[in-house]
Amino acid sequence: MSSIGERLRDERVRLGFSQGELGAAAGVTKNTQLLYESDKRSPKADYLSTLHSVGVNTHYVLTGSRSITSEVEPINSGAGLSPVKMYDIEAAAGAGRSFEGEPVQTTLYFSSAELADQGLDPAQVVGVKVRGDSMLGTLDDGDWVLVDRSNRDPKQEGVFLLLVSGERRIKRVQRLAGGALFLISDNDHYQPEMIKPQDMHDVEILGRCEIRIGRVV
Repeated sequence: MSSIGERLRDERVRLGFSQGELGAAAGVTKNTQLLYESDKRSPKADYLSTLHSVGVNTHYVLTGSRSITSEVEPINSGAGLSPVKMYDIEAAAGAGRSFEGEPVQTTLYFSSAELADQGLDPAQVVGVKVRGDSMLGTLDDGDWVLVDRSNRDPKQEGVFLLLVSGERRIKRVQRLAGGALFLISDNDHYQPEMIKPQDMHDVEILGRCEIRIGRVV
């Protein structure tokens, strides 16, 4: 079986980071990253927690398994971390209203206290991978976004995950007089779409997009 350092290197290569880049993202030097990958030093919990936020599958790094089953205790549950299931918006094949039963691409762990500081209940948060360029500049193709499923009120405006005619989409939402919704793509190559009150039965707001996780370019 491979070592923690070897699996850490596997994840870094999979995500396209250099040792210096991944170390910087996690707040350590390139030399420290090298020591972790060569198994000359054991990574700390705060380092692993930070790696989750850039997409590293730390469950795999620690256990050698890329999936988490119901029989496995969530890692670091005693360290103030909360698991957030991450879904690929294109891979979702169900009715759309619930993510239960959908394939989980990975599970990331976030500081429970930091989520609370953002007004988020970890039990109501899911992660969704952004697909396409309609929200380019706000959310790019391949980004992850944390969605608060408890916030479905378009009166606040903002960016929401919606179910439109059975398809999950991410759009900026404005509520108009009379109850209509205006769905806006931040990429101006796409025209806004108005959902009239009589067509609202085809639309459901699934949650508000709150936190973006993406590459710095």
